[in-house]
Amino acid sequence: MADVIESFLNRLHHPALAGIDLSLDRMHRFLSMLGSPHKRLPPVIHVAGTNGKGSLIAYLQAIFEAAGYKVHRYISPHLVHFRERIVLAGREIENPQLESILKHVSALLPSQPATFFEATTAAAFLAFADAKADILLMETGMGGRLDATNVIEKPLLTAITPISFDHMEYLGNSISAIAAEKAGILRGGIYCIVGKQPDEAEKVIEEKATALGTPLYRYGKEWQIENAVYHSPKRTLTLAPSLAGRHQFDNAATAAACIDCLPQFAIKDEHIAQGLTKATWPARLQRLTRGGYIELLPKGVELWLDGGHNPQGGEVLGAWMKERNLPVYLICGMIKGKDATAYLKHLAPHITEFYAIAIPGELQTRKAQEVEEAAKSIGIPAVSSPSIENALQTVAGRAKTPAIVCICGSLYLAGKVLAAGNS
Repeated sequence: MADVIESFLNRLHHPALAGIDLSLDRMHRFLSMLGSPHKRLPPVIHVAGTNGKGSLIAYLQAIFEAAGYKVHRYISPHLVHFRERIVLAGREIENPQLESILKHVSALLPSQPATFFEATTAAAFLAFADAKADILLMETGMGGRLDATNVIEKPLLTAITPISFDHMEYLGNSISAIAAEKAGILRGGIYCIVGKQPDEAEKVIEEKATALGTPLYRYGKEWQIENAVYHSPKRTLTLAPSLAGRHQFDNAATAAACIDCLPQFAIKDEHIAQGLTKATWPARLQRLTRGGYIELLPKGVELWLDGGHNPQGGEVLGAWMKERNLPVYLICGMIKGKDATAYLKHLAPHITEFYAIAIPGELQTRKAQEVEEAAKSIGIPAVSSPSIENALQTVAGRAKTPAIVCICGSLYLAGKVLAAGNS
């Protein structure tokens, strides 16, 4: 069954279908041929941003489920297997249903070409339309304005998490340009929850909201967080997020702000608190406690996994390292197109040793030597290693406890780590 699904997914990656269409016209045509499933969805919370989208969705899912609601979820990319992208009423889509939907979608491609993300998003809409739920939490794939998910005409709510530099080849080379793309999910008369933003991003979002008549609910204005306490006109709530890193307090607060703007749901403070403490989201500062990798390290050496790959991702990881104040042994792999030095400069002051690797089995990986050179260019003592296992074995013979080993630099690398049985 899994091989059949992989065959369909590979078919969707056909080079002739790889071109990005700089409009939503193709997506609308494709969905029309499928019976317009995007018009038969549960109420949608549409989330854009550069960092924190997945964490926000994880918190919201846990909060809604704590209050007894059924939740659909759509995310990308996946870490280990494609089914992670499509969650139906709290459970990943089953293989037989996924195979049937992909077969249906694939049959349309000869007459209506679509990119991989367009086709798989259409498949997700089919699944969501045919399964009952109270809410659909939907993450943009990239950007917002022209993202395949942006065919939803009237979401229940939109949210924009912190904006940073990423995918500049498509979204623009300035924060303002990227923010304009992300703000494309705004709708007139529908609340947009705005997380902590650079000033230039917030200005663009506010201008777009004014033009559309979109009410905003903004960090630092309509709501705020101070000393782990969320304050808004609706509630005051002490936050205890389950995910590691101080930036998770901001993500948790953004989730609480979303709930403030959803009075039609019977969600109490205790549901928010419970959801925040129970949310899980792999490869976002995740401590690994079992598997073959942890067995290679001596007692007293912690093993962590993080999929951040852009400057803001590096900034939050560096802040966490500073707070932990332990020797850090970094194992880093990155894909082409990512600014390695912009990511690594935030980590540089906290690194004891750096091991550059190529991401195994990933065609778009940077060579280990390229990552090594990027690290050395900003003063990080770096060497290349042939594999994660080799780097861990080297660290095991050198590290003084207590210490931290962090595998980082790419969600693709994180997926390989998890697929190898580490968790």
